[in-house]
Amino acid sequence: MKRRWWQLASASGVLLCLAGPASAQTIDAPRCGTGVHESEAIGVVGFPQDEIFCPLIADPKYPRSFASLLRGTFPSIEKPSGKGTTIGSVGLGDFFGLVRFGGPRAGEGLQLDVVGAIFAQFDLDAPSNDLINADYIIGVPLTFRRSGFSLLARVYHQSSHLGDEFLLRSSIQRENLSFESLELLASQEIGPLRLYGGGERLFRRDPDTVKANLLHTGAELRSGRAGLVQLLGGVDLKTTEQHNWAQALSGRAGVELARPSPGGHPVRLVMILLELYKGPSPYGQFFQEDISYVGVGINFSL
Repeated sequence: MKRRWWQLASASGVLLCLAGPASAQTIDAPRCGTGVHESEAIGVVGFPQDEIFCPLIADPKYPRSFASLLRGTFPSIEKPSGKGTTIGSVGLGDFFGLVRFGGPRAGEGLQLDVVGAIFAQFDLDAPSNDLINADYIIGVPLTFRRSGFSLLARVYHQSSHLGDEFLLRSSIQRENLSFESLELLASQEIGPLRLYGGGERLFRRDPDTVKANLLHTGAELRSGRAGLVQLLGGVDLKTTEQHNWAQALSGRAGVELARPSPGGHPVRLVMILLELYKGPSPYGQFFQEDISYVGVGINFSL
């Protein structure tokens, strides 16, 4: 099929390259999404290949596949103060689409998915790069998108486990941490800017002393694509009842590279990001501690 290319110059001089089929209906993918296959443009779609709620750039626990090198203060790891500790943080995460009820434009509508993720941290200062902690997440998100507005409602389970080598050398008090949670997030895109906000309610908690409520908000900025490249950045803020509403601040900025295959899908994304974090730990077994770090990471999406 013949394809046409439009090139638009934004106010900042960023060149945007958008591709669409030479038919009356253009495949209009979400601005920060992963593209829409032509056969999935409208109607009811079984096992859709794309997400319609755009991934959160700066949320350290949003399901994704990544590898990061972090250096900072982790109080329970090796040194008494935890300062100057280097860890490797890795994740494996993916969404599997079950069904989408398409909206008036491609990439819109109501979609049901299943999501799974593993987040693990390794002590790179230890001789054998010991596994410190691993969080396992499985969930069922229901997402909605219409124009620049999107909504995520997700029920998910998380359980957390310490690594054997770390337990043998450490005096940490082990917590059998697991919970189920209901998460609700609303997102609005305004040109290159995206704002989002919402919260969570934990409805089963072990230990039961873990408090139930969490508030979540953030902002993202994208330059628009110049060919296959765009600049992006985000700030993510969480406050929890568990920590007397103390703030956990996460920031990420970098470059995204995308390579679409013929037909619009799959789109392979690589994000190279600088990272910073300060606040209560997002890592399950260390949820009572305050940490801080800076680092660099690579995020992958197939």
